[in-house]
Order: sequence, then C-alpha cells, then structure tokens
Amino acid sequence: MLAYIIGVVLFALGICVSVALHEAGHMVTAKAFGMKVRRYFVGFGPTVFSWRRGETEYGLKWIPLGGFCDIAGMTALDEVTPDEAPRAMWRFKTWKRTVVMCAGSVTHFILGFVVLYLMAVTMGLPNLTPTATEPVLSATSCARSTTTEKEASDTSCPAGALTPAKSAGLQPGDKVLAVGGKPVATWEQMLAAVQGTTGRTEFDVQRGTQRLALIVDVPQVKRWTSDGVKTVGMIGASAQQPAATTQYGPVAAVGATFSFTGTMFAETAQRLVEFPERIPAVVTAIFGGERDPNTPVSVVGASRIGGEAVERGIWVLFFFLLASLNFFIGVFNLLPLLPLDGGHIAVVWYERVRDWIRARRGKAAGGPVDYTRLSGITMVLVLIGGAVTLLTVTADIVNPIRLQ
Repeated sequence: MLAYIIGVVLFALGICVSVALHEAGHMVTAKAFGMKVRRYFVGFGPTVFSWRRGETEYGLKWIPLGGFCDIAGMTALDEVTPDEAPRAMWRFKTWKRTVVMCAGSVTHFILGFVVLYLMAVTMGLPNLTPTATEPVLSATSCARSTTTEKEASDTSCPAGALTPAKSAGLQPGDKVLAVGGKPVATWEQMLAAVQGTTGRTEFDVQRGTQRLALIVDVPQVKRWTSDGVKTVGMIGASAQQPAATTQYGPVAAVGATFSFTGTMFAETAQRLVEFPERIPAVVTAIFGGERDPNTPVSVVGASRIGGEAVERGIWVLFFFLLASLNFFIGVFNLLPLLPLDGGHIAVVWYERVRDWIRARRGKAAGGPVDYTRLSGITMVLVLIGGAVTLLTVTADIVNPIRLQ
C-alpha cells in the first residue's frame, strides 16, 4: 500500500510540475520578446510565499495544481497601466504572439521527449506492438487435435499426447533456419511450412554457435480456426515473444526516441478523434457498467494507474504514462477552442488574415478582436470541459481502470 501511495503522489507531482513548466514556457518566451510578465505562480489558491524580481512577482500557492503566468495585455480586453500599454501582448507581431502561445505545448512535448529518451538509455522503450517475428522457440508442448473453440483455447497436454518437437530434440531458444530444406525467416513462414508438412522432416536449427539438423516426425492433426476445422501439420512448439522493451545507447536513443515520439503523436491524434464517442462509456462505468480501459481518464485516474505501476514495480509503464499524458495535454491545448492556447492562436491568425484582406481592399486594419463577442462560445466550451472533467474524475473514483 505504501508503494501505491508513493506512486500516486509521484505521478500527481509529475503532472503538476509539467503544468507549471507549461506556464514557464509562456513566461520565458514572453520575456524574450519584451512583453511584460506581471506574475508567475506555481499552484492556485492562497499564496504561501512570493518574491519580486525585476517587474515580475514569483510565488507558490497552496493548491499545487499547475500554475499561471500573467502577461500584460494578453487580449485587448485586459486592463493595462499606461507604462504597460506599449508592451501589451496584443500589440506584438502575430508570429511572436503565436510563439508565446505555443510555448506551453512545446514544453510538454520537450518533457515527453526527455522522459522517453531517458527511458531509452536506461530501462528501454516499450514495444507497443510486440509480434513474434523470428522463428525462435520459447517452449515445446504437444500436438493434438482441436475441433471446437473451447478445445483450441485449452493449452494443456493430455497424457499420451504426441510431442514431435520435444521428441526430436528441439529445445527452447532454438532458431529454426529451414523446414524440409526450405529456408524460413519468420515464425509465420515456419508455421506455414510446418502446417503443409507431414511425416519425417528435416529441421535446420541454430542453437548458440551450433547448427543442427534434426528430424521431426510431423503428424497431421485437426485444428479449429475461425474459418472452420482444418487438417494441418503440427510439431507442438510456441514462439519466443520479443522483449517488452528495447534499450538503446546514448546516440541510437536519439533516433529511436524521435521515431517513438512520432508513433505517440499518431496515437494521441487518434485518441482525440475518438474522445467524444467514448464519453457514453464513461457514464455507463459510473453507474456500474464494466469500465472500458480505452475510455478517457482524468489526472486522478492516471495517478491511480501510476500508483499501481509503482506498486508492481513496472516503472516503464509509470514513465510511459507520464510521457503520454504530456503529449496529450500538449496536443489538446493546441485545439482551436477558447480558452485553450489554440483558441487564442486561432484568434491571432484570424486578425492577421482579416487585416491582410482589408489591406488588399485598401482598408485600414480592423484592430483586435472583441473577445466579449466570443464569451458565449467560450462559456459553453468551459461548461462542456468542466462536465467532462467531472465525469472522468467520478468514474476514476467509483470505477477506476486497473492494471490487469
């Protein structure tokens, strides 16, 4: 239980640090462009302590959930003092404002990449789609007929069952190079060759530094498949599964991490597309239905999974989940919806395109967008976001996703 609690606290702390650094990304880029940053605080609620350095107040608040960065004149509606007006954010060039808005998400992407790189050189990156490719044996068993789905799912060996692979001397760890003189490079090729074979067949095998020729008496048995019962050759052997993770050297880890990051971005995009259609399953889970492991989770649910991972010593899962959540937050925050950063970016570029069109027509620039006209849409989106957050938090409390 102690390990679980430590895992939950560590994961929640990791997310809080990530969000705080998100705001730091806004602050650093804003200061670099000359915008005035009034305050940068970690957390929310009452102030624990603060200090002023230059024109910015820094501090810590009691509720350690993220943080905020107060940039003067983020929109034209923000009140600014006369000395702040020339450095109000809305007065700066479009590309500078875009960089500042994107900096938070970019910080999440950098954090996720760093976590994955450190995993690559230490514990290894997880194999997201592990498949048995090489024809390497993990174990030998028996060759028996199965004519129903239930029989096919039963892996036990009855007394007296044939054990062709074991009887021929094949051992776990052996790599099959050829079946009946036909070279095989993958487990699927070996399986196809065996299924089309019957009787005494020569198997070329690599065992350590030795190359052996073993004769296997391949029987024909009936095997149930989704397409019906078929008669095939069988030797009674299972494939060696690839490692759950792959470790890299410091240099090779860079390319591997970039590749892995690309895969995760694709997965994140797919999750976002599927997000709305998975909400009904969250509601079902709240009222006692089985919780689908693919349903969205809140920070509460992610922290609980992180705690279970630590409790079981699965640190790869802990850090992978932390990196995944950083990528998700970064991508989600760039959606063109207010009050997300992506919504502000959309407004900034709307102003830019609108003014370009006006200039082509010989008209003056239209000025900053009036955010009061967008307040209704913004409020609706905030309410929807709040409702989704409440649903996922509730589901993660009453019917959480658990590690199998």
